[in-house]
Amino acid sequence: MNIRRPISTATLAGVSVLGLLALSACSPSGGARTEDGKLRVTASFYPMEFLARQIGGKHVEVTDLTKPGVEPHDLELTPKQTAQLGESGAVVYLKGLQPAVDAAVEQSGAQHVADAAALTSLEEHGTEVDGHHHTTGDNHSHSESEGGKDPHVWLDPVKYAEVAKGVNKTLAKADPKHKADYQKNTDALVEKLDGLNTEFKNGLKKRSSDTFLTTHAAFGYLAERYGLTEEAISGLDPESEPSAKRIRDLHTLAEEHHVSTVFFETIANPATAKALAGDLHLKTDVLDPLEGINAKSRGKDYFGVQRANLAALQKALGSK
Repeated sequence: MNIRRPISTATLAGVSVLGLLALSACSPSGGARTEDGKLRVTASFYPMEFLARQIGGKHVEVTDLTKPGVEPHDLELTPKQTAQLGESGAVVYLKGLQPAVDAAVEQSGAQHVADAAALTSLEEHGTEVDGHHHTTGDNHSHSESEGGKDPHVWLDPVKYAEVAKGVNKTLAKADPKHKADYQKNTDALVEKLDGLNTEFKNGLKKRSSDTFLTTHAAFGYLAERYGLTEEAISGLDPESEPSAKRIRDLHTLAEEHHVSTVFFETIANPATAKALAGDLHLKTDVLDPLEGINAKSRGKDYFGVQRANLAALQKALGSK
């Protein structure tokens, strides 16, 4: 008589790990390294890809899960992409921004993972401050990550530099042989980000207004860093119309704070911003949340687009 013993979870875990190891061993395209020995790094979306490339340099091959022009928050992963995560030498992502990626990273068992949300402090942007409602934007839950925290840390060069230092540590652990090069690349990147921070500080020092209007509340950290107030067209997805009350409030706000411009972004539909600007007799311009780079981006990389953002803010805020 056969007695069937319950299989312990530890045994199961061991079996599935062995299965994964066997799979990655037989799959010629897989593995933590390329044929020429580069570390395979999977990044979740553009700001993470940029860090991985800048820090990894010639020692890494980076794959971005989010293709250019795709709204990162809406990303769905293919089974192939999910498998790729598990086989990566390192993963660079931002927990709380892309639910599909969060779930896949958790399941992947990837050993060397840099989570940008854990590498710098996250804050809530969406509270009453000084009697102003700082909104966290549209109806998409993506405006805030877990616990109402705002994930858009990369738009603040100081926070982005903190994330860069954490990514450096992860790459060095995954590939200790090139630790010195990763450190050198990180130092150079952090220096450039410090320079960008100084450009923003100096560029926005003398201005006639502190308040800017956006369709997507992505700029909370940037606003906070340089003493600005971001007002997003609240409670909206980019396709819907603002309520009559919100339009009235924005009228008052625009007059009180000498607002000249309504900002929209490159990936989302500009209809709401343009309609609102028409109602308020304001100009429109682009403020890019830098979630991806495409042909319409005002710059070829993070630094190019951030400088375009600075120029747009200077113009809108009447910088002298």
